[in-house]
Amino acid sequence: MTGPGRAVRGCEALRRRRRPSRGGEEVASTVVTYRRAWEIEKIRRACRLVARILRELEAVIRPGITTKDIDEFIRKRVLGERGELLFQGYRGFPAGSCISVNEEVVHGIPSRRHRIREGDVASVDVGVRLDGWCGDAAVTYPVGGISERAARLLRVCREALDRGIGEVRPGRRLSSVSRAIQAHVERHGYSVVKKFVGHGIGEDLHEPPQVPNFVEGGTLRSDVLLRPGLVLAIEPMVNEGTEDVEVLADGWTVVTRDRGLSAHFEHTVVVTEEGAEILTRE
Repeated sequence: MTGPGRAVRGCEALRRRRRPSRGGEEVASTVVTYRRAWEIEKIRRACRLVARILRELEAVIRPGITTKDIDEFIRKRVLGERGELLFQGYRGFPAGSCISVNEEVVHGIPSRRHRIREGDVASVDVGVRLDGWCGDAAVTYPVGGISERAARLLRVCREALDRGIGEVRPGRRLSSVSRAIQAHVERHGYSVVKKFVGHGIGEDLHEPPQVPNFVEGGTLRSDVLLRPGLVLAIEPMVNEGTEDVEVLADGWTVVTRDRGLSAHFEHTVVVTEEGAEILTRE
């Protein structure tokens, strides 16, 4: 999840730094942490809960349901497992999950007034803290029968995430992940959102490094080495038109400037000796 307010530009930097648990790499004055096996197991438990909830939502999200209904389902599931809703109250965010429909890119606030309709695409971003450790993932769901236009956008966004994860292996740089995502998206005529990015995750929702879905000078200057134990939330946000976005009057909901459709998929992964392990997968 980008996290409410997690913009690549203009975001408030993480003020608190933790001593790296298993070595650390100083990149652009940011400490990147490589996690130990027992820490990864804790993160894995939180991620599996997120994965179960996202799978269960496939049967919940139907035409006529409100985004608040979806949020309440997520809330009950997380609290029922004695977990915490990571997004609730984060920098003032007023809900337990982010639900963004059609032209809404990220950070949509669930509402009783927002009823999902046949043909919509609904992105649901779920973050959980379980036993002190975090998991984060997002899926964009088709609501009933959707247009070929919408289905193609969802397919390309999901493929872009897979391409990015496929670049995760020891010895590579983070820019390899970013480049693979951007190349796949743009090859199909879409745009990656550059204002919001993925992130490291562990004891906190947002930890270094940032994980852009594009490559430019700034991303290359802080290009992190991928080593076993690095945990990342990789999350392409893909627009069918312009990459430009704006924030609505509620102060949170990010929409495409041209009001074209947007899709968002996310996994939490850990770098292993063999490559990437997707933690938000059952």
